[in-house]
Amino acid sequence: MTVVLVHGVPETPSLWNDIRARIGRPATALRLPGFGCGHPRELADKDAYADWLVRELRALEGPLDLVGHDWGGHLAMRVVSAHDVPVRSWVSDVAHGWHPDYRWHEAATLWQRSPEGEESLASLRVDSPGPTLGDHLTLRGMSPELAKEVDEVHDPGMSAAVLALYRSATPNLHADWGRAFDRPAAARGLVLVPTEDPMARPDLDGEVAERVGAETVELDGLSHYWMLQDPARGADVLKRFWASLDD
Repeated sequence: MTVVLVHGVPETPSLWNDIRARIGRPATALRLPGFGCGHPRELADKDAYADWLVRELRALEGPLDLVGHDWGGHLAMRVVSAHDVPVRSWVSDVAHGWHPDYRWHEAATLWQRSPEGEESLASLRVDSPGPTLGDHLTLRGMSPELAKEVDEVHDPGMSAAVLALYRSATPNLHADWGRAFDRPAAARGLVLVPTEDPMARPDLDGEVAERVGAETVELDGLSHYWMLQDPARGADVLKRFWASLDD
């Protein structure tokens, strides 16, 4: 049984390298279009990205265990709740975004505005003076190695992909996608709650998990990049969840 890992925004599949080395199972880390591989014009919003993920999953031999981080988590929750995909289980660490009371963090609300969003992301590329996108992500717990890779692939196409996703998700994911996830999906779910993520809402995570019939596990002391901070612990949590599916 294959594990499918989906990174977030703005990241690359290298986010999962340490986890993949520890889970002891075949794993595929997908690359979101636009994040180091060009941004197709037709992927103009979150629905188009969800459709892309559906196609990727259907092309793999199932059943699959799907793990998403950040926007990868949002896309994972969308495909299991609204599409027929060969997924046995799903994991997300951003379920709070699906709560009706959730409001986006400061960077997201900036990127949702035009021309401020375009100007902000352009100023964070390596060909501009001042701190880069990777510099800011390092402050949130991203490893220097991954931050460097993000800076290397952060071109106008990646900026366009970031804007396309965030601008299609106002005021939150519940506003439209939430209607399809007011009941448990066929696939078993796990919501991860990193308690030290300054932009997370553990209270909302718990309420969403209860609504959709998912389990919850708190990652005490870990932040947004839990899979980089303590990959052994992260892998152990995932393996215990998958083992419970066979009970």
